[in-house]
Amino acid sequence: MATIPWLVDVLRGAGVQVVVEGDWLNRMRSGSFDPIGVLWHHTAATSSAGNPHPALNICINGRSDLPGPLCQALVDYNGVFHVISAGRCNHAGTSGGSGPIPAGDGNTLMIGWEIDYNGVDQRMTTAQYNASIAATAAVLKRLGRDSSYARGHRETSTTGKIDPSFIDLNTMRADVAAKMAGGGTGWTSIVDNATAGRFTASASWGTSTYSGQRYGADYRYADPVAASDAAWYKFNVPRTGNYRVEAWWPANAGYNAATPYIVATTTGNRTVVVDQRATGGQWRSLGTFALPAGDANRVAVSRWSSAAGLVIADAVRLTEV
Repeated sequence: MATIPWLVDVLRGAGVQVVVEGDWLNRMRSGSFDPIGVLWHHTAATSSAGNPHPALNICINGRSDLPGPLCQALVDYNGVFHVISAGRCNHAGTSGGSGPIPAGDGNTLMIGWEIDYNGVDQRMTTAQYNASIAATAAVLKRLGRDSSYARGHRETSTTGKIDPSFIDLNTMRADVAAKMAGGGTGWTSIVDNATAGRFTASASWGTSTYSGQRYGADYRYADPVAASDAAWYKFNVPRTGNYRVEAWWPANAGYNAATPYIVATTTGNRTVVVDQRATGGQWRSLGTFALPAGDANRVAVSRWSSAAGLVIADAVRLTEV
């Protein structure tokens, strides 16, 4: 059976903070292990700054119904990689196939990160995401594979797994590819509806905490109207160039099916229409656009929609590509 004794050195070489958990080189399940990719999970435990890795013991020792180790590494609240095993682990089950990952024994085919957050009303921290991107890029380089070999458990599962929640896996792969190509994903910035001095909306926009899929403490909502009353997000773009624009909204059957997002590009405003009834609680790409440098309103959510249902303004993220 193959092992990956190089894992700690590769992670540290990528700038990832590592804690080695006991005899990781010899802690493994029996059976074949010849990984070609990396699989992301969430633990379903609630982590915090005061309790950054609540699922660590389970990932090492397993559960009554599934013996450990349950992953090669656990990623704690602060983005620290706790390396558990250099060999086969019970993390993936049967793979139904996804992208270049074939159907078969997922525990043979993939190295697993268990990212310690609950995935229901808690999303991955920025530290967890950034460390997981860096680690995945470094490991795939070591395996001689490209970013398409990074998958989420919900993509390969044959039993309806939902992990990792609240991330767009295509965006994850794009960020891994950028990291592999240039060592970084470029400048990035998030503006939430509650970000001081960065969000503006008229008094017609209400504030709600109704949906657990929200980004941050709350979000804004308004009825659709045939009039110009947009909620604007202001960004200090560092230089003229190409930027991926992503939006976050909580989804609900009563929200708007044709919500216009306006992006102020170097060649004028561009409009992207999205369905806010679906795919909520995660970053959704609106596309990549050429944006001018400077501190100005760059993205808006417009109320000018012919569809019924509330228009939602929650959070927007720009990433230089």
